[in-house]
Amino acid sequence: MCYDAECGICVRWAERFRGLLERRGFILLPLQSAMVRDTLRVPEDELLAEMRVITSNGRVFGGADALVYLSNAVYKPLFWLAHFPGVKPLLRRGYRFIARNRACGAVGCKNPVGERTGGTPVPLRNVADWLPLLLLPPTAAAIGTKFPAWIYMWLLAFALFAGCKWLCFRRELAKGAVTSRARKIGFLFGWVGMDAATFLSSKTKPAIPRASEWIFAAVKIFAGALLLWVGARLVLPINPTLAGWTGMVGIILLLHFGFFHLLALAWRAVGVPATPLMRAPLLSRSVGEFWGNRWNTAFHDLTTTFLFHPLRRVMDTRIAVLLVFLVSGLIHDFVISIPARAGYGLPTLYFLLQGAAVLFEHTKIGRRLLTDPVAPLNAARTARRAIPTRRIRGWLFMFLVTAGPAFWLFPPPFVHHVILPMLHAIGAT
Repeated sequence: MCYDAECGICVRWAERFRGLLERRGFILLPLQSAMVRDTLRVPEDELLAEMRVITSNGRVFGGADALVYLSNAVYKPLFWLAHFPGVKPLLRRGYRFIARNRACGAVGCKNPVGERTGGTPVPLRNVADWLPLLLLPPTAAAIGTKFPAWIYMWLLAFALFAGCKWLCFRRELAKGAVTSRARKIGFLFGWVGMDAATFLSSKTKPAIPRASEWIFAAVKIFAGALLLWVGARLVLPINPTLAGWTGMVGIILLLHFGFFHLLALAWRAVGVPATPLMRAPLLSRSVGEFWGNRWNTAFHDLTTTFLFHPLRRVMDTRIAVLLVFLVSGLIHDFVISIPARAGYGLPTLYFLLQGAAVLFEHTKIGRRLLTDPVAPLNAARTARRAIPTRRIRGWLFMFLVTAGPAFWLFPPPFVHHVILPMLHAIGAT
C-alpha cells in the first residue's frame, strides 16, 4: 500500500492502520520511495495524485479502487457495498474531491496535486466536516479489540454517532444558521437527534410539555428498568437467549423510549424544539411509516439527508431506497457483527428485506392489499367497511416484516457474545 509521505492526513491514516494492514500481509511504503517509483513508472506529476495498492501479481489499483481492494481484506461488507450498482462512481468522485483538497486552508487550496488536476479551491471546513466520520469508526474498530465485546459495540456505535452528529451540525452552520453558543453545545453534547435545523432554530417555539407526557416517559423508564434488572434475571435459568432478548428490549425501552423522551421533554421545557426519537412505532400501518416516521427518527433524518436525496438525483427512486436500506444494514453489521465476530451479513439481509417490503407497499398489488382505498362516491359504504380491514392488514404486514426476522438483526451469537456479558457486567443477571 503506497501513500503520499508529504500529506499529513495520509501519513496519519497510514500509521493508524499500519498494524492492521501488516497483519493482513500488506507492506506500507511512501509513493516517493525509489522502489515504488521504479515499480509504478508513472510521470512525476501523476505520482502523488492518489494512493496506490500494488498486488503480489503486479496489478495496480489507485484511489477509490485501492480502498475497495483493501476493504476486501479488512472489512468485507464494505467491499460488497462498493460493488453495488452506482456505488463505485460515487466513491471515485468522493476520493478525487478529498485528494484534491487534502491540503486546503481557509483561504483556498495550496495542494500542487489539486492545482495540476484543476481542482477548485475549497475551504477547509468542507473537508473537515467529514473527517470525524471517516476517522472515528475505523479508529474505534482498531482499538475496540482490546476491550470486551459489549464495550467494543458501544465504542463503534458512539464513533458513528459522533461523526454523524458533527456532520449534521457543520452542514447546518454552512447553510447560515444563527444560534447561541449554548444551543450549539446542547445539540452536540446534550441531544441525541440529528435534526440540527429544528434544534438550532430560535424561530420555532415548542409547546410546553404536559404533565401526562412526563409521567408517560417515566413509566417507560421504569418498565425498561424492570425488564432489564428483573425480567432478564428471572428468564436466564429458563433460556439464556430469551434472557438476552429480554435485556435488549429493556435497554431499548429504558433508553430510546424512556430516557430520550424525557430528554426531549426537558429541552422543550426550556424552549428548544426537540422531538422524541421514537414516535409510537407500534401504531405504524406500513413498513414505510415504521422506518420513515416512527422508529429512530434521528437515523431516518440522517439517511434521508445524506443518502436518499443525493442518490435520488442520479438514479431511480426504487434503487435509491434499496441502497439506503443496504447502507443501513452494513452500518448495523459494523456495530453488531464485528463485536460478536459472527453473524456477518444477517443485519444487512434484514434491512434489504425491509427495503423490499417498502417497495412492495408502493406497488399496485401492495396498495390494493395494504393501504386505505380511495373508493368512488357510490361505494362509500363499502369503502368504510374496507378501511379497517386494510389498516389491520397493513399493521400485520408491518409487524411480521419488522419483528418476524428480528433474529437476523440480532442473531444468537450477538446475544450470547455481546448482550449477555453486558447484562452480567451491569448487574442485570
